Amino acid sequence: MGLSAWAFWMALVVMFIGIIGIILPIIPGVGLIWLAILAYAIGEQFITVGPFAFILLTILGVIGVTTDIWVSQIGARIGGASNWSLLLGLATGLLGAAAGYFVFQVGAVPGAIVGALAGIYAAEWRRHQDTQKALQASGGWLLGCLLSGSIQLVIGLLMIAIFIFEVLKG
Repeated sequence: MGLSAWAFWMALVVMFIGIIGIILPIIPGVGLIWLAILAYAIGEQFITVGPFAFILLTILGVIGVTTDIWVSQIGARIGGASNWSLLLGLATGLLGAAAGYFVFQVGAVPGAIVGALAGIYAAEWRRHQDTQKALQASGGWLLGCLLSGSIQLVIGLLMIAIFIFEVLKG
């Protein structure tokens, strides 16, 4: 097996780990897929994955990596959350990530989700004094968060498909 074939299969293994990272957010998902493509493209001197394809894959990678942020925010806004609630949700999400990782040892992602939900709920409850509106805003954020995982999965699979097409095309 030559260097080209070996590098191709190693890149696919890393990309598969990236797909697992999208489903189980313990490791970076789309970012890892992009890094595998970058390493392969550099190793092959951008011959099989040309500049145009790499730019397209980079744009998809940026969209995929940032999806968690903007889709969950859109969901919260649709649910009625204010800018203040979103800001507080971000702050409590960061605190929750740290607490989940260091204190409760359940992981940063579950801690971040619980922290963000708590922050959005608390801010909206304080704003409206209405449990239903607070639940609607925090539920919108959670729905957006879940939807972002689906979007990342589609983007990750699309990136892998484009990579395979470019490599096989030669």
